[in-house]
Amino acid sequence: MSGVYIISAPSGSGKSTLVDRVRQIVPGLRFSISYTTRAARGDEQNGREYYFVSRQEFERMLAGGEFLEHATVFGNYYGTARRFLREAEARGHDLLLDIDVQGARQIRETVSDAVSVFILPPSRAELELRLRRRSHAENMESEEVIERRLHTASKEIENYPDYDYILVNDRLEYSIDQLKAIVLWERAKRSPAKAEDERWRALAEPCLQANVRERLSPILASFALRAAPSRQS
Repeated sequence: MSGVYIISAPSGSGKSTLVDRVRQIVPGLRFSISYTTRAARGDEQNGREYYFVSRQEFERMLAGGEFLEHATVFGNYYGTARRFLREAEARGHDLLLDIDVQGARQIRETVSDAVSVFILPPSRAELELRLRRRSHAENMESEEVIERRLHTASKEIENYPDYDYILVNDRLEYSIDQLKAIVLWERAKRSPAKAEDERWRALAEPCLQANVRERLSPILASFALRAAPSRQS
């Protein structure tokens, strides 16, 4: 049976970079490209970062039950087409979903055994720096937009207790290895053991929610948040 991996993070946490790299190095991994009604930014291309569609087209697909999940973010629709899950299952591949906390909640209701990963920046200050760099690169420098994204990030981070794994993206290459390990370790649980399984487990288990509480405290404090009660893993 195909596995489903949910990857969520606040804007600017480096999620897209991590997901892109893991897609390149993990075989048998199908990526779902979301549909959106927002305009393309920078050098984004239709069918690569997103499928850019009109609001009318999105609502037509929504009415036809074509979405596995959908959400409204900053006034724009985003959604995952059901066809990606069907195609992954037909090929015996796992499905990787890059979606926000609203969509993740819907997926968990539909796919009860989905594995969820929440990616965090190392601090609010680092997230603000990354957002400013990205805004400058996109020629969209606006204090209002940056403050809105920081506020939204704080609200999204409140949902971290709903996720199986918490990955702090403070060292890019190591974070890529950890996300890769999570995918491969969870895959190994569904198949006969292999020689490399323990290596993946050693990298993945420190990211289990129950194992990151001490590391989370200063990060949450930087967003004026407090740690939630521990979940049993």
